[in-house]
Amino acid sequence: MKAPDKINSRREFLASTTKAGLVVGMVGTGILASSCTSAKGTSAGIFLTGFAQTPLAYDYTALQPHIDAKTMEIHYTKHAAAYASNLVDAAKEEGVDTSKPLENVLANISKYSVKMRNNGGGHYNHELFWSIMAPNAGGKPQGKLMNAITSSFGSYDNFVTQFETAAKTRFGSGWAWLVVQSGSKLVVSSTPNQDNPLMDLAEIKGIPILGLDVWEHAYYLNYQNRRPDYVSAFWKLVNWGAVAGRFEKSVKTVDL
Repeated sequence: MKAPDKINSRREFLASTTKAGLVVGMVGTGILASSCTSAKGTSAGIFLTGFAQTPLAYDYTALQPHIDAKTMEIHYTKHAAAYASNLVDAAKEEGVDTSKPLENVLANISKYSVKMRNNGGGHYNHELFWSIMAPNAGGKPQGKLMNAITSSFGSYDNFVTQFETAAKTRFGSGWAWLVVQSGSKLVVSSTPNQDNPLMDLAEIKGIPILGLDVWEHAYYLNYQNRRPDYVSAFWKLVNWGAVAGRFEKSVKTVDL
């Protein structure tokens, strides 16, 4: 099943969002959980997610020693693949048009089943997770993203501390997030299980641009119960160029 085509014109955008309910005003933030189109008709929204699992951009061994090959293989081919497969099943059962972006469903997830919530969130979260990591990555963000981090958190180090705290203290299974809200504001949050900030029932809403999986299956083979070590190692894998790209597209969406 193919991922949805990009929306190429404002007319198409308005027609599709009216029909599918893609544009959703998020209470208290003014955030649009949607893709948007600029006045010139070029894509200026968030990265849209399809219902099918996309291939990894790197080998299972590529993120070693921080994430071992066996963990990557099991995580991608078993856990993430199951979310994608179960999501398609849920979509069929609930009459969801899989040619439309998954974000449509997440923005209205309270109207759907628990199966849709768990697997839709699981699929979206993992698709984002794979995309913001890379071999030989790490370092620090630059440019507009770094400016926004400094403005929102006071310093990059303060951001890292808040993000690590969110990841380390999430009870049980879940995720830590860096989220874009209106005015280029960045906030850190965490969600349980496979929830995410795009969901209409999320405590802190916005567009996630960085996410860390803290389910035990993401790290247990290498780190056992040492989640803090896994969280610290994550910074050596972050592809800040990919995160910056998500940030700049997300800012255009939330400030539309």
